[in-house]
Amino acid sequence: MSENVRVNSGASSEGRFMGQHIDELSGDARISIQDIEDIVQARQKGRSLAQELNFSPTQSTLVATVISELARNIILYAGNGLITLTRIKSETGREGLQIVASDNGPGIEDISRALISGYSSSGGLGLGLPGVRQLADEFHIKSVVGYGTTVTVSMFR
Repeated sequence: MSENVRVNSGASSEGRFMGQHIDELSGDARISIQDIEDIVQARQKGRSLAQELNFSPTQSTLVATVISELARNIILYAGNGLITLTRIKSETGREGLQIVASDNGPGIEDISRALISGYSSSGGLGLGLPGVRQLADEFHIKSVVGYGTTVTVSMFR
């Protein structure tokens, strides 16, 4: 079963796990997420890209928070995956950052339920995906049970 949830219309790209630790692409990056240290590295790279795009200090912190939540979910639910960070522009010319978190984990059986604040299948606070969705300008999730999950978030300056 595959479910899609789209909040605000926006382009989405499907990231795939490449097994690479970090790959710089024209200032953009792909960070392999396998352990806690990778979360720190992904947060730092995201904050750095946000600062290069002239995001405010507060916006840069929100970018790092989104990356942290998505990378934590990768480790918690899939074991490993990939965070891809790409510079983007909106149709109106606003600069931004697209964050794609992808994994080949078990997938999410009920995406609608996973997006309810307070719901957690792991016993946590249930703020991860709902919190990411609230912080994002654009949010898209695709999950296929048995094949994995891809969350695409866009944040604009």
